[in-house]
Amino acid sequence: MQHNKQASDAPFLTPDHHTDGFVRVRGARENNLRTVDVDVPRDAIVAFTGVSGSGKSSLAFGTIYAEAQRRYFESVAPYARRLIQQGHNPKVEMITGLPPAVALQQRRGTPSSRSTVGTVTTLSNSLRMLFSRAGTYPDGMAQLDSDAFSPNTAAGACPVCHGLGIAHTVSETSLVPDTSLSIADGAIAAWPGAWQGKNLRDILSHLGYDVNTPWRKLPKKHRDWILFTEEQPVVEVTPKRDRVAKPYKGRFWSAKSYVLHTLADTKSDTMRQRVLRFMETGPCERCEGSGLTPEALTVTFAGRTIAELNAVPMAELAEIIRPTSKLKDAGTASRAAASGETNEVAVAITRDLLLRITVLLELGLGYLALGRATPTLSPGEMQRLRIATQLRSGLFGVVYVLDEPSAGLHPADAEPLQSVLEALKSSGNSVFVVEHNMDVVRRADWLVDVGPRAGEGGGEILYSGPVAGLADVESSVTRPFLFPDGAGKTRNAAGTNDGGASAARASAAGARREAAGWLGLRDITRHNLRELDADFPLGVLTAVTGVSGSGKSTLVSQVLAEVVGARLRPEADGAAGSAAKATGKATEDLESGDDGSGEPLNISETVGPVSGLEQIDRLVRVDQKPIGRTPRSNLATYTGLFDAVRKEFAATEQARARGFGAGRFSFNVAGGRCETCLGEGFVAVELLFLPGSYGPCPECQGSRYNPETLEVTYNGRNVAEVLAMTVDAAREFLADVPAAARSLQTLRDVGLGYLRLGQPATELSGGEAQRIKLATELQRASRGHTLYLLDEPTTGLHPADVQLLMAQLHGLVDAGNTVIVVEHEMDVVAAADWVIDLGPAGGDAGGEIVASGTPAAVARSPKSRTAPYLATALGPSADGH
Repeated sequence: MQHNKQASDAPFLTPDHHTDGFVRVRGARENNLRTVDVDVPRDAIVAFTGVSGSGKSSLAFGTIYAEAQRRYFESVAPYARRLIQQGHNPKVEMITGLPPAVALQQRRGTPSSRSTVGTVTTLSNSLRMLFSRAGTYPDGMAQLDSDAFSPNTAAGACPVCHGLGIAHTVSETSLVPDTSLSIADGAIAAWPGAWQGKNLRDILSHLGYDVNTPWRKLPKKHRDWILFTEEQPVVEVTPKRDRVAKPYKGRFWSAKSYVLHTLADTKSDTMRQRVLRFMETGPCERCEGSGLTPEALTVTFAGRTIAELNAVPMAELAEIIRPTSKLKDAGTASRAAASGETNEVAVAITRDLLLRITVLLELGLGYLALGRATPTLSPGEMQRLRIATQLRSGLFGVVYVLDEPSAGLHPADAEPLQSVLEALKSSGNSVFVVEHNMDVVRRADWLVDVGPRAGEGGGEILYSGPVAGLADVESSVTRPFLFPDGAGKTRNAAGTNDGGASAARASAAGARREAAGWLGLRDITRHNLRELDADFPLGVLTAVTGVSGSGKSTLVSQVLAEVVGARLRPEADGAAGSAAKATGKATEDLESGDDGSGEPLNISETVGPVSGLEQIDRLVRVDQKPIGRTPRSNLATYTGLFDAVRKEFAATEQARARGFGAGRFSFNVAGGRCETCLGEGFVAVELLFLPGSYGPCPECQGSRYNPETLEVTYNGRNVAEVLAMTVDAAREFLADVPAAARSLQTLRDVGLGYLRLGQPATELSGGEAQRIKLATELQRASRGHTLYLLDEPTTGLHPADVQLLMAQLHGLVDAGNTVIVVEHEMDVVAAADWVIDLGPAGGDAGGEIVASGTPAAVARSPKSRTAPYLATALGPSADGH
């Protein structure tokens, strides 16, 4: 190992310095770490680098942070520990010099529609307290608790929409689209068809209602009862259609009751989608879309209700509360006063709010409103919100451990982030970052490079020392990307150079592919996109760029995906739908009809005329969501290769003699699995006052299977031993099994040869999950022109892994398909055939296409904030000559 030698080259940070300002790790064995010893300095920015799966997160988070957390819990009263979710005990011999630690890790779960900018940052809590204690109340009104100003509490939620701000209702117009028809002719379109509809019409006749007169000629009183009554009378009905009258008891359902009942109880997505057509969705009339009670909306501060302050951009909110925060002669708080806007409580709360909002403004998020739903935010916006929430605390002497803080950020947005990291260090803290962005790494004080490869081929410390020293470590995969010119030089004026191979790839700019057709969308309106016209070339690789919040994900992952999905869905449930069944979660059929924001998706209201859809046969979306939420999901089951493996075991003479079928070799069902751990391979060990831990199952020793199943072998290996193989090893072992060999080869092609077949999905990073999905798609034979949509596919990937990913994406285009990526990585953009740049800024200041064309053309755009970074990635070719 070279870390001791390199560390000694920096006398101001050497381990034997009299201040001993180092965190010393000895014997770390977490995951793939190979009994690692390393010293990293405190009061510095330390970057942990290495390819995906090399072990850098296992060192920074799984070892250093986990040990700091364990020590903290030891100081907590034993009874209190039972109430706290505790981490695991890291596998490490000793760590010295370790201060308290705070972690900011990636979260890839799907946020709720009730989650907003205000709830994520906890600014909503302060704002509610401001209205509760310092608001202006109507005369005679009692002071409300802060919960009364939250739509997420029973005290504050609007009774009609239950705090969502959106009401789903039915009307006569939606239930009866053609008033010229009679009930007998099907005027009530919302009612079910076939026998159920006939039954309801027969019941109405027996109740004395006219079912043969055109709907519009019926008395309004009758129409309202038929459509909206909550009564459910039961009458004896004698069907007129039967030759022999067979009376029965029939229950009446109004059209509204039927629609709501179906929505609430049906398990059929087809039925649900059908009745949704008769619902009208819009802002709740009772609360005007705020989700709050009428009482809460009568209280004001600075002349505005809390709903109005939640709706203004944070930059404007800061100016609204600033005058109060500067009051010098604040009065004493009193519950008897009708207004508390000038009391000491108002001053204290507004000052705190202003300080916390300022952090967000410095990170470029001033355009966001506190009421903005988090599912509508871009990954870069969410990342900065989490950073601001964690880093505003003003702590001193702690270690901040950050997981890829620049992930999802445009190069222009990463600059303010770097200033925040520097401010943390200046405040007396240590900053440990696991990072793939070479710009962030270059500005670090110290670098720990883990590798040389991933999985079992990694887990070693290749270098630990000042950044420039990595230039001498030839075994480092990070080295050529950090020093693309072969030496430790400072970054260029544009501030970016994230891939070492950009020049080579950009040199092919003259051979860029030409569009085979165009997909045009007109008058797009959603979020900050306003009457936007967008044209996407087909048969090429297109990169959609722009600063965080400019509208990229809205345009591609929402609007474009919905438009294409809506066309494909009617064809046998959509080509995308059938593809989803064939490949699992790598292909999404978009049947949910929801972008996660809680807002209904109405494509006809979002997009105007669309052209070119007839050229697309399939839609595939590849994202970084987990391939499974439990340890039972793994690479082998997700890709389908384990089906082929189980069939091979079932075909052996040993299995046939015992009557074992393929199901016997599944660890998810009873029969062949170990019943002690139910096929999971480990059991949870709960300790009353200490952190719980997982250990190998004492019955099967972690194999997942019972002894009888493990007695069956294929080529000398049992099924548990095959699951323990890496992809590289399994490729050789299963070379004679075509279905498995094909899957394993595509996994190797995307750089996942180091993963074990049975590695639980919960242990995989977002980048690994995305590449597994891509590999699953790549192993299938081509079936028509496929549109691939990827939202920031390089997030969480080392530059070397980015190269592997891009090779596969270019291969898809060369096969006659279309690939559209939302991307911040400039080397990926430079290698694209076409670029669509949105901006000029985020939020309401964005949503426009500021430039489109070849990468060289966009790099020359004077309006684009992407242009200078793209020009640097292109190098001399950016001038187009």
